[in-house]
Amino acid sequence: MGALTRGRYLVLTGVLLLVSCTVSVISKGATGDAHSDSLPSAQGTLPHFIQEPEDAYIVKSNPIKLRCRATPALQIFFKCNGEWVHQNEHFSHEYKDLNTGLKVREVMINVSRQQVEDFHGPEDYWCLCVAWSHLGTSKSRKATVRIAYLRKNFEQDPQGKEVPINGMIVLHCRPPEGVPMAEVEWLKNEEILSSQTDENIDTRADHNLIINEARLSDSGNYTCLASNIVARRRSTTATVIVFVNGGWSLWTEWSACNVPCGRGVQKRSRTCTNPAPLNGGAFCEGMSVQKITCNALCPIDGGWDEWSDWTACSSQCERQRTRECNSPTPRHRGKMCDGNSEATENCTDGLCTQNRKLLHDVKPQSMDSSNDVALYSGLGAGIIAVAILVVAVMLYRKNHNEYGVDVIDSSALAGGFQSFNFKTTRQGNPLLLNSAMQPDLTVGRAYSTPLCFQDGTDKELFDPLPDIKVKVQSTFMVSLGVAERAEFHAKAPAETFPRDLGRDCCTLDRRKKGLLTLNGPLSASPEQRRINGVFGRPGGRLVVPNTGVSLLVPHGAVAENMSWEMYMVINQGEASDQMLEGCEILLGPEVTYGPPGLDLFSPVAMTIAHCAEVDAENWSIQLKRKTQDSKWEEVMSVEEESTSCYCLMDSSCCHLLLDQPGSYALVGEPLTQAAVKRLKLAVFGSTEAGSLSYSLRVYCVDDTPHAFQGVVAAENSRGGQLLEEPKMLPFRANTFSLQVSIQDVPQFLWSIKPFTTCQEFSFPQVWCSNQRPLHCAFSLERYSPATGQLSCKISVRQVKGHEQILQVYTAVAETEKESVPFFMQTDCTITSQTGPRAFKIPLSIRQRICATFDTANAKGKDWQLLAQKLHLDRNLGYFAKQRSPSAVILSLWEARHQDTADLDSLASALEEIGKIHSKSPPPRDQDDPERVVSSNHIQAGGVCVTDTLTNRNTHDSAADDTG
Repeated sequence: MGALTRGRYLVLTGVLLLVSCTVSVISKGATGDAHSDSLPSAQGTLPHFIQEPEDAYIVKSNPIKLRCRATPALQIFFKCNGEWVHQNEHFSHEYKDLNTGLKVREVMINVSRQQVEDFHGPEDYWCLCVAWSHLGTSKSRKATVRIAYLRKNFEQDPQGKEVPINGMIVLHCRPPEGVPMAEVEWLKNEEILSSQTDENIDTRADHNLIINEARLSDSGNYTCLASNIVARRRSTTATVIVFVNGGWSLWTEWSACNVPCGRGVQKRSRTCTNPAPLNGGAFCEGMSVQKITCNALCPIDGGWDEWSDWTACSSQCERQRTRECNSPTPRHRGKMCDGNSEATENCTDGLCTQNRKLLHDVKPQSMDSSNDVALYSGLGAGIIAVAILVVAVMLYRKNHNEYGVDVIDSSALAGGFQSFNFKTTRQGNPLLLNSAMQPDLTVGRAYSTPLCFQDGTDKELFDPLPDIKVKVQSTFMVSLGVAERAEFHAKAPAETFPRDLGRDCCTLDRRKKGLLTLNGPLSASPEQRRINGVFGRPGGRLVVPNTGVSLLVPHGAVAENMSWEMYMVINQGEASDQMLEGCEILLGPEVTYGPPGLDLFSPVAMTIAHCAEVDAENWSIQLKRKTQDSKWEEVMSVEEESTSCYCLMDSSCCHLLLDQPGSYALVGEPLTQAAVKRLKLAVFGSTEAGSLSYSLRVYCVDDTPHAFQGVVAAENSRGGQLLEEPKMLPFRANTFSLQVSIQDVPQFLWSIKPFTTCQEFSFPQVWCSNQRPLHCAFSLERYSPATGQLSCKISVRQVKGHEQILQVYTAVAETEKESVPFFMQTDCTITSQTGPRAFKIPLSIRQRICATFDTANAKGKDWQLLAQKLHLDRNLGYFAKQRSPSAVILSLWEARHQDTADLDSLASALEEIGKIHSKSPPPRDQDDPERVVSSNHIQAGGVCVTDTLTNRNTHDSAADDTG
């Protein structure tokens, strides 16, 4: 070991001597060169770096160059990651600095991507320079070399916002990870935003965009743009909507008292236009109209006082008398007295003569002849004027009798929604835009309004309407149009339509079928919906899916060892209109069940959905049946007692007990303007393939499942999507029309046809629709294919009535969407059930209840108590004539609770009856065993049946849960 150590020491000593000699030789050579070249000497300083290596990034696979310059320097070498770079990898040259005259040495190396990737150390890849001089060495700064990149996904994308005007907008953006760190810019509608040109914008806070006070012009599409030396990335686009909440204008002056005499009302109004709501801003809160009472002084018409006495006869053979208009004196705009205040007549008293005749016996011939000429001249001129007027009117009506309106713009005949100018026509014309407006027969007025047309009878249901691609500038027009329309209806006299509802309010619409009507109903499909089933003694149920119509055949209604093939049909089309008289309307579908020769032991229970808000004070509702000669007769009134049939009106359904097969319909006649018919409102949308257009269709239909099913079928066939849950609108019989308007359409994303933002249905069209749907369409167009969403509001309101808002928020991409389940009933596919499955009450329990309550006891007929506890205690005379009143009552209960399957209410009623009988004293006549058995049967059997029903209901619920 000692020998080896000494050997190594000698070797190292030799190497050091060799290096020392080499340096000495080089110094001498350098000195000689310096002296020979007469260059300034800098041997007294360490090397000084003129250029040090800088940090660098490798882009893709391109190597980078590191440079280093120093003076005075004998040698310069690079050291990377603690290791010397091989001399062959250095590129160096030497030159003289012209300013100082010193020699400058420059060295360069290349660093490749592979070298950086192969390095695995705690730090980044780094390099530095080491320069030698006579006095020693100098080191440069470390330069890091990194591979540049930029990820694709942003760590945080900006999110769209809806902010009020003058509010602050803050859009957050965290760019993708990258080396070097990405710089962020903001784009608005593809244009770069700069805080230097707009002091309201700040883009310097952590890559976020801050708009201090939002303006309407700040609405748009904002994008965060991140970039470095490698790539440029775009974030998702954030849509910013600056909305304006509506503000009330100043109140108008109070109007004049609305009555000329007595207690009346004064009104003043204001509009939500200061400012008008824009871009989804909130509508003004509060009342738009204020009313106060006023007392107008009643006018007092003048009355004549008594005539004065005649004056003495004058020399002209005349005498006078006078009277004054002071009994009473006209006041408060009262009328002056009719007639003359003075009277003159001839008088003689034997003093005046002419040609020896008394003056009053002489006839004034010249005066009579002149009066006759004037009279006949006036009559002739009047007859000629009337003849000319009649001819003019006949010619005018001959030219315009096809439409009933004065069409000025001929282009209106080519589209579904166009601007019409028409003059008011005669009273009662259903083609008027507003049938409640009193026409002026002397002065022609021109109105302009959007119109909906009724499709012809040869067209399919819901024929699409033509489109007009014109942009609208502001939703302010929408709100203003609705306000003006409402004010127009409020101011117009309302006596054109019969306010007492005693006249034929729908006859005009029925006579005009097939003609062009404004916003007319769409004709229903002429096909009939028919289902059938075979029923025996166990009975069963027929159900027309999704229509609210069903027929229950009780157990035992069919004789033993017999069966009937029974059917049920819902009649479509306009045949049902023949049954209507006066102001009657159809409240539900016309239903036929048969066969005609059907012979049953107990009545069947038919359920029909209706659309009336049942109120005996406002409605007169009748059940009608078609006779053998195809005429309709009234079977009964709902509020009256009848032994021929039974009618139970629920809030949405009518349950009938019928003995005779045939066609039945429920009709109603409004008694007052407070009568309400329910309408179902729905909005559907669809995209037109290959275009930027989007169609919104709004349906107004009677609120019955059968009526709405036609809408669903038509929309399914055309690919329409339900955009909002259907809503109910109470429609009053106040003779005012129904308005449909679209509001809050984003103006910078969508355009809509002009003059179609508000559309209208007349009152007869809505009130007398008779299960036929009404619809109108709004056609919108996107400005850009990038617009993928639509948000707006559909307002449906009755003038001086209720309003309903349908909120639309949907994606408009042309992709296949899942169909919307419009109907959720459990009987959507089941049309016929037979036997015990069709009933909620088990047969054994039903028989025990009938045996118990059909038997008389000391307190009377127990089935009456059963009807009372089941809330079926009206028209008891019908039950009394049945073989088993309890069985008929239970059949009616089954029909009423077919959807709920709730046996608890029946069990509770039986339990209450059991308690009543348990509290009653025992019968006095102990010798009558039949009466004692009956009483005990009610007491004991009631509790048993109750327990059985409760267990049955619990079992059914458990089965539903496990199923």
